[in-house]
Amino acid sequence: MYRPTIGLEVHAELKTKSKMFCDSANDPDVTRPNVNVCPVCLAHPGTLPVINREAVRHILRIGTAVGGALADFTEFDRKSYFYPDIPKGYQISQYEHPLISGGSLAGVAITRVHLEEDTARSTHAGGKSLVDFNRAGIPLMELVTEPVIRDAETAGRFAHELQLLLRTLGAGEANLEKGEMRIEANVSVSADEGVFGTKVEIKNLNSFRSVERAIAFEIDRQSTLIKSGGKVVQETRGWDESKQETFHQRFKEGSADYRYFPEPDLPKLFLSEIPEFSPEVLRASLPELPWERRARYAQAYALKESDAAYLCATTERADFFDAVAAALGNDAAFIARAANYIVSDLAGIYAKRGSESFSTLDAGAFAKLIRLVASGDLSSRGAKDTLAILVEKGGDPESIAREHGLIQSHDTEALRDAVKGVLAGEAKAVGEYRAGKEAALQYLLGKSMKATKGAGNPAILAKLIVEELG
Repeated sequence: MYRPTIGLEVHAELKTKSKMFCDSANDPDVTRPNVNVCPVCLAHPGTLPVINREAVRHILRIGTAVGGALADFTEFDRKSYFYPDIPKGYQISQYEHPLISGGSLAGVAITRVHLEEDTARSTHAGGKSLVDFNRAGIPLMELVTEPVIRDAETAGRFAHELQLLLRTLGAGEANLEKGEMRIEANVSVSADEGVFGTKVEIKNLNSFRSVERAIAFEIDRQSTLIKSGGKVVQETRGWDESKQETFHQRFKEGSADYRYFPEPDLPKLFLSEIPEFSPEVLRASLPELPWERRARYAQAYALKESDAAYLCATTERADFFDAVAAALGNDAAFIARAANYIVSDLAGIYAKRGSESFSTLDAGAFAKLIRLVASGDLSSRGAKDTLAILVEKGGDPESIAREHGLIQSHDTEALRDAVKGVLAGEAKAVGEYRAGKEAALQYLLGKSMKATKGAGNPAILAKLIVEELG
């Protein structure tokens, strides 16, 4: 039996107006190549970098949120390597003195969180290589976990929680499909619990599913290789999504190959001398964190842990739920009913559409729909139909329900007439009910609902059936 050991390295582009060391725009949505560039991020001779204060603040807030130790002294370093997408021939990063040390997230211990600049983007086609420098110099967070993860699922949960944290803090969108968040996994297996195996790095995993599948594949590949008498070599591998397997890219460098040394063109930072970077100020700046929100939902509204997790899985979803709760006057019973409709019915509608649009759905209208259900004016079936129209077209839920004949009738006499008509035509079921078969009542209730075209209140109809058969 081989014991896997997994550590993650995560790079995420930070949301700032300008790049890390110059005033070129940080615009991840720009489509024209080489628009957001300047002499600094193109590494023209004689240019000097300037530290982006907001990028530093983002990292410090992330570190505060995960309970890491904030550095007093920190500095930037030159990390040398030679690729076309590194115009200087080195990347400005951090090595011995990262901004954040320690902390944990989703039960996974964190080694460090530091700040660096992103590279340019290379494309290769038709025998030519082209370089787009729009991305060169964008502020980049690098977070490194301790090698304490033991399975692919835990790695996936960590990555998802980190994305949610970055979005909650406003530090970045961290869209994996856009390359705004890039995950690398270091995987090894060993038969000896006290000894690490040979580490293999899997680069640039761009979806949570890829993270989990690539790690699971690599654990199996290494275990099978060792069992057959082979030897795992330290290397960098990629993930082939179509083949669902990793493949060799290059042999892994060590830190000595990068020839780190302190960046001479940037000042050393003594963070305790900067008031806005004090631990007290940073803690006060934090919003409600994802795990705090989940705990509040579960406690205040008696929600299942899985439902609370679903509601907090995206900031848009959680913000919508909070807006609905406010519209319902923070009534716990109404809010629990609303949560059930979001987790089941609304989630089902969005799944069929292939996308969510919580930001365009009016929370007040949704709250009114919940009140209509609670008052008995809308049946569960009627609420589903009304909600589908509300999502598609918007509007007032009561008006929608009336227009489509979904409002339940409370007219006792009219409902009694409908019940009498059903009972007159269902002699067998009537006999079974009178013989003590309770299931017959549900059958007759269903027939009565059909007779009223779903407009009859089930509670009233059941009461009338019992009275008529009394």
